[in-house]
Amino acid sequence: MIGVTTYLESGARWGVWELDAALLPVGYPRLVQRAGGLAAMLPPDDPSLAAAAVARLDGLVIAGGPDVEPVRYGAEREPRTGPPTRERDAWELALIDAALAAGLPLLGICRGMQLLNVALGGTLVQHIDGHAEVVGVFGSHTVKPVPGSLYAGVVPEETSVPTYHHQAVDRLGEGLVASAYAADGTVEAVELTSAGGWVLGVQWHPEMGEDVRVMRGLVRAAAGG
Repeated sequence: MIGVTTYLESGARWGVWELDAALLPVGYPRLVQRAGGLAAMLPPDDPSLAAAAVARLDGLVIAGGPDVEPVRYGAEREPRTGPPTRERDAWELALIDAALAAGLPLLGICRGMQLLNVALGGTLVQHIDGHAEVVGVFGSHTVKPVPGSLYAGVVPEETSVPTYHHQAVDRLGEGLVASAYAADGTVEAVELTSAGGWVLGVQWHPEMGEDVRVMRGLVRAAAGG
């Protein structure tokens, strides 16, 4: 059972309805399913309940989404940083803390990788160019794994990945190491070496592509493999 965090949006529309909704692009659960797992949606909740939620899961995905509020890493908001989503930030940071404490296999995707870095005391670059060329359209670029890393064990070769982000990791959080880079030097994957478990963050969006290896790595770790 792989938990995947969700958006919480007002005025979502489907059919005849326009209501507040917990949203998750279908690529996420489909990727979990294609990798052999069962997907469970985790909408924002009381952070005090994070440990109880984690206790019922075999693995956790912190999904992509809006920018992390800069106050979370001791910075002032820059003009191109998006509006805060404080409820989601608080919930997902609590889930990350609970997952790390429990040794639960964890995958952070895009925002999820950035939030993992912030949870461990790292910082973010609030804007970079070249990784989200057209608004609302995923691009692609290559990422190169660091030999000997957890990520390289899952995807050993340089690959082209679906990408859409305008922020990036700056200072790495405690215990994190970079395990893949883009051609321009942007950190594209991070992993936690000191936990003894399976903890990986990727800056791109595997749910928008055909390569299931990153998610399969999480599912296998969740199954004890």
